Amino acid sequence: MLRGLYGAASGMITQQRQQEALSNNIANANTPGYKSDQTAIRAFPELLVQQSGGQNTIPTTQGGFNIPGSRQLGGMNTGVYVQETIPRFSQGDIAESGMPTDVAIQQNEVPDENGAIFFAVQNEDGDVRYTRNGNFTIDADGYLVNGQGYYVLDEDGENIQTDGNVDTITPEGVIPTADGEVTLGMQYVADVNTLTKEGNDLFEGDAEAVPAEAAYTLQQGALEQSNVNTEQAMTDMMNAYRLFESNQRVLRVYDESLGKAVTEVGRLT
Repeated sequence: MLRGLYGAASGMITQQRQQEALSNNIANANTPGYKSDQTAIRAFPELLVQQSGGQNTIPTTQGGFNIPGSRQLGGMNTGVYVQETIPRFSQGDIAESGMPTDVAIQQNEVPDENGAIFFAVQNEDGDVRYTRNGNFTIDADGYLVNGQGYYVLDEDGENIQTDGNVDTITPEGVIPTADGEVTLGMQYVADVNTLTKEGNDLFEGDAEAVPAEAAYTLQQGALEQSNVNTEQAMTDMMNAYRLFESNQRVLRVYDESLGKAVTEVGRLT
């Protein structure tokens, strides 16, 4: 009976984690460049159940003798858990914003199945992070920064000085400046599953220069929208809620049965 309690409780915890991930997706449905999270749910290792204590008769010339026997009953799972939460890196829709500092990545083709192209930014600790959110602005010193005030990097890993104005960003990421031109430092990650999601649309991991065989374009005055499917997310939330309620009812039944075992069966003995 206690095993049933643990199984129902693990199901409730799993659906709660699922609800949290879906709620976060819906909350960021309008966040540019946001990549939705999906949960990987797994069962605990399966147990092999067998019945023991029976008797098997071994025939002999004197009539046979009995030895302790057992019989396999089958497998049993003791519960489920959320193994990990994985971002989904499918391309989001491109929407016009009208802001000259906004840039959207239209990723057309990459050499690796799980590869993706990112903007590179530098956080307050000087570490490089990667993002698909091209909602950039110009700070008081004339540098191109993202929404958190992190410097956007060029192809040499340097901060981009715009002299307070950005008129043109070419599809290749070239920005004309008073001193010539700079190019946005686009980075490529061959396997996005190796990235760690930090929040604020930032990812940590290892990246490299975009390979020549990759095909992409940058669109000025536009933003890549989140890839959250709100209708599907709402449907999944309802399913998770129903599963949570089902496990809750099972837990209540076990609790009532335990209560009777303590108050009624115990009184009879």
